Amino acid sequence: MAEKKKDQEFLEFIVQALCDHPEVAKIERKVDEMGVLLSLRVHKDDMGQIIGKKGQTIAALRHLLRVIGFKHHARVMLKVEEPIQ
Repeated sequence: MAEKKKDQEFLEFIVQALCDHPEVAKIERKVDEMGVLLSLRVHKDDMGQIIGKKGQTIAALRHLLRVIGFKHHARVMLKVEEPIQ
């Protein structure tokens, strides 16, 4: 498994705090020429908590990940995938 980076550790911390089923959450980190892509899969019951009212939670999370990326000279993007049943 790839070495954990600050952006992935931060996302794991937030998911642990927000989700009712954090043990089911999966975070995959891919690095390419476009930057870093973090793919997040959570339990279907936790999707609302991750996205938030009018998408405000996911927007704030993406913004914070972008700030972390800038600090480490990388473009960090977050993709929320279909929920785990």
